[in-house]
Amino acid sequence: MSQFQKKVDVVRTELVARDVFRLTLMAPEIVAAARPGQFVMVQIAENKDPLLRRPFSIHQASSEGLLQILFKVVGRGTELLAQCRVGEQVSLLGPLGHGFIMGDPGKACLVGGGMGIAPMFFLAHRFIEQSSSAGPRVMPRVILGARNREELEPLVIDFQSLGVEVLAATDDGSLGHHGLVTDVLKKLNLEPESTVYTCGPRPMMAAIHHLCKKENIACQVSVETTMACGMGACLGCAVPMKGGGYRHACSDGPVFASGELLWSL
Repeated sequence: MSQFQKKVDVVRTELVARDVFRLTLMAPEIVAAARPGQFVMVQIAENKDPLLRRPFSIHQASSEGLLQILFKVVGRGTELLAQCRVGEQVSLLGPLGHGFIMGDPGKACLVGGGMGIAPMFFLAHRFIEQSSSAGPRVMPRVILGARNREELEPLVIDFQSLGVEVLAATDDGSLGHHGLVTDVLKKLNLEPESTVYTCGPRPMMAAIHHLCKKENIACQVSVETTMACGMGACLGCAVPMKGGGYRHACSDGPVFASGELLWSL
C-alpha cells in the first residue's frame, strides 16, 4: 500500500457551517493511491505547535489531484488548520489505514453522522463512478444526520450535486426527520443482500450495528478515535474486539466489519 509524506499547497478554504471547514489541497500522489475510508495525517508545514499531526478522513479525492478534508474546530490543531490560506502549505502523510470494501452500489446504504459524514462523500462518489463504468448508473442510498439544519444542509446539497437522493435527520427537526438516523434506516427495510457503510459517533454506530445484526445485514464501520502517529507505532488508538484483545484503528482500520468490534464494555 503506497504512502507518501508531502508538503502540499492549500488550493481552497471554505467555511461550510459554524466552526466547520473544508480544505482543498493539491496532493496528486496521495489522491492516486487513496481509497474511500482511508485517512491522512495533517500538520501545518512550517509550524511545530502543536507537535503531533492530526488525523482526518479523506472527504474527496478528485481526478485532478485535489484532496479535501472536512473538519470542525475543536482545539489548537484544528484552529490553526482553519486559519490556513490559499497558497500556504501543510504537511500530509497518507493515505493511511484500510478503507471500505465496496460491493454492489445498488445494495449500498451510506449512513453518516456529524463529522462522520466526511468519508461518506468520497465513498458515494466512488460508488457512482463504479456504477457508471459498469452500465446504467445506480445510486447508493444515503442517510445523513446532524444536530441542526445549519450543520447538515450544506453537506446534503453536496451529496445532491452527485445526483444522490439524501434522507436527512436532525436532532432538532429543523431538516428532515426529527430524530436519529437509525429511525430513518429502520424505515428503509433493506434487503438481506444490502451492506450498510457508516461513520459517526460511537453510540450511533453501535445502534446501527445492532440493527443490522438483527436484520442479518452486513455493516462496515469507520472508527473515529484519537491517533498520534497514524501508523500503529504509538498504540494510542486501540479498539476492543469482540473476541478479546485489541486492534489499532490506524493500521488495522479505521474500517472494520461491525461484528468484529466489542460495542459495550
